[in-house]
Amino acid sequence: MVTTYSDAELEEMLAAGESELVEFKASLSGEARKRIREAVCGFANDLANHRQVGVVFVGVDDDGRPAALNVSDELLTSLSDVRSDGNIVPPPTLSVEKRTLRGADVAVVTVSPSDAPPVSYQGRIVVRVGPTCRVATAQDERILNEKRRHLDRHFDSQPVGRAKIADLDLLRFEREYLLHAVDPEVLGRNDRTVEERLAATKMIVSVADPRPTVAGILVLGQRPLDFLPGAYVQFLRIAGLEMGDEIVDEERCDGPIGQLIRRLDEKLNAHVRTSVDIRSGPVEVRHSSYPLAALQQLTRNAVLHRTYEGTNAPVRVYWYDDRVEIMSPGGPYGIVTAETFGLPEAVDYRNPNLAGAMRALGLVQQFGYGIQDARRILLENGQPEPEFQVNPNWVSCTVRMSP
Repeated sequence: MVTTYSDAELEEMLAAGESELVEFKASLSGEARKRIREAVCGFANDLANHRQVGVVFVGVDDDGRPAALNVSDELLTSLSDVRSDGNIVPPPTLSVEKRTLRGADVAVVTVSPSDAPPVSYQGRIVVRVGPTCRVATAQDERILNEKRRHLDRHFDSQPVGRAKIADLDLLRFEREYLLHAVDPEVLGRNDRTVEERLAATKMIVSVADPRPTVAGILVLGQRPLDFLPGAYVQFLRIAGLEMGDEIVDEERCDGPIGQLIRRLDEKLNAHVRTSVDIRSGPVEVRHSSYPLAALQQLTRNAVLHRTYEGTNAPVRVYWYDDRVEIMSPGGPYGIVTAETFGLPEAVDYRNPNLAGAMRALGLVQQFGYGIQDARRILLENGQPEPEFQVNPNWVSCTVRMSP
């Protein structure tokens, strides 16, 4: 599949006009940002199965002529945010660059077909039909679900062999997950069965094959550990500086992903200590040993990006007197390497469907920004950056206590 186009090929697209693979936008004003995201979602779903990269031209009028737009770094950054702002799930694979076409600068966004459709934008599955975007019909969703079965390569899309729909908490699905994951207007329609909704959200393989997926068990499982023995976080509070010192608190945080994260947050919050300075100035100053928000970002990142395949190891959070250590099973994945780990431009997803579910539940706000946010928060609290060790089979993170 072609992932980049030459200038000549792009200019041919401009001359041919908008199509199922081409969208024009003169600028980012008005409704353009929304329309661009809809187009990206439609290209990623590739309903017509073109298996080709879709292109959004920004700085081009409806007739394909350059609109004399200033293609600044700020504009390119804004377009790059389409990938990571959390509105499109699973996160799309796209690139953004400035090209000179027909004698003028144009921003070019190229979007690869997703290997985990359906892809949704703000809770709506959007597909491309001709030069327009529309909300997917029930039949469109069935086509995308069926296509996913042939494209699946991610472990969290795979069926859990012994599991059945009865192993999923359907009440949680209807009353909690769908309310966050699906647009209310779409949810209000009665033309989809529970099985179709489970398939569209990737909680089961398909209507014809209603086995829960790994993501389904992690998000909705009645007892996830029955099927994925490592799907928990082991928390230890150690009174000392070394493993082997006295353990004063421990917890196995497990259950469906929302419950697991809540239990872990409670443990983290219970051990954060805050000092109050009332002497240095007219206003009291509070200072935390660890900013809770930074620990949340790093631990949720570990839960999201860990491997659930071929291991019974949990995520480990060990809290010593001078540091917190977080260890996640599974090394770097995809385009991420030991050298690029933690860089904002190096983002890939071992578990894209789990990422979408955690975004829908409000457990992550943006994609690919957890480590950057943690670094910023720690710096604001007067602490050094987190220290990472990246190995082929595991990643560890150490956060030093604030002085």
